[in-house]
Amino acid sequence: MGENIDLGSIQPDHVFDGGDLDCGSGLILLIRENMLKVPEQGIFEMRSTEPTVKGDLPPWCRMVGLEYLGFLEEAGVTRYFIRRTAKAVEQEKILDKDKSRAKEYEWKARARATGKLKSTVYCRSFSIEVGQPASFETSDKNPSAVEYLLTALAGDLTTGFATECSKSRLEVDDIEMTISGKLHNVLAHLGLEEGDPSFASIEIKCFVSSFEDESKVRDAWGRTINRSPLAATLKKAVAIQFRLSIV
Repeated sequence: MGENIDLGSIQPDHVFDGGDLDCGSGLILLIRENMLKVPEQGIFEMRSTEPTVKGDLPPWCRMVGLEYLGFLEEAGVTRYFIRRTAKAVEQEKILDKDKSRAKEYEWKARARATGKLKSTVYCRSFSIEVGQPASFETSDKNPSAVEYLLTALAGDLTTGFATECSKSRLEVDDIEMTISGKLHNVLAHLGLEEGDPSFASIEIKCFVSSFEDESKVRDAWGRTINRSPLAATLKKAVAIQFRLSIV
């Protein structure tokens, strides 16, 4: 299907930029949502910089009744063209059910004490070695739970920011982040005093190297923070300071 179509001459009915998302990272739901803006027999264009999409998109289109027309490569971006068929329109009636299932999805993990000052956490096909809840040592065999929380937040924002820049077609050479946190009273955790062992503050400094318009980069950073599951959760409990430096 679509072998004789001149893809370069196509005027799509709707264009969606998927950035560097892969099909397992919510891209399929986004495609299906944007496809609703295309009339029946109309053509949808999806742009992507993620190489795996090239192999995953055609079979998914066949499965849901969409007509995959092909792709064009342009300056590091792949443009995919898809026709919204009558069969696909019928399939789209289950989109709301899939969105509801996504909202109800529950991430799971289990943990076991596996040694002195060590636990092993299992999630999906991964196992993570976690040290003591908090540590003052300069070197340990395993990161502390406090460090895992901070690094999870930093990783969430770093990856999310890179993806947001990619979706907005903002060229960035590098993204680095430093994160630090203070507890109200670590002595309360150790049982040496009565008090509050929770986080008192977290500071995040993000450094991005880019020649893009500063306001667009800052807008992407703001969207990243607002869409971060960990930042949104932690902001309800602790003061978080976000700093962005564009170099």
